Amino acid sequence: MLTTIAADGYPHSRPMTLQDVEFDGDVWFFISRASVKVPEIRQDDRINISIHEDSKYVSASGRACIVEDRKKAEEMWNPLYKAYFPQGLDDPDLLLLKIPIERAEYWDSPGGTVTRLIGFVEAYVTGDTSKLGEHGNIRPKARR
Repeated sequence: MLTTIAADGYPHSRPMTLQDVEFDGDVWFFISRASVKVPEIRQDDRINISIHEDSKYVSASGRACIVEDRKKAEEMWNPLYKAYFPQGLDDPDLLLLKIPIERAEYWDSPGGTVTRLIGFVEAYVTGDTSKLGEHGNIRPKARR
């Protein structure tokens, strides 16, 4: 999920497709020039993304910038994106959203739903939260 700050000051979240590129501290998305995200980001560039896969969760924040970079778009392009950008890489509506991650938080809960539920019950009864999984904060190194 990608969360921006709407014009009325409230968070505005929507599902997005994360680009499968080597992570260098930046998260990338394709976005449409006509999207409501564009004016929201220009008004307030603070962004949060949340990712969930199996029992792992990540919440990351940074300041977004809208980018027009043909070379980077070519690097990330997948022909399936033509569903959103019919003219492909030449689509005039195509923009990139770059989010340099400034802070992140993660959770990793072991096992499936039943295992997690048992862990919650044990934690409630005993006060021992060690079986609930891992949690931590990450602050990437300052970039030059």
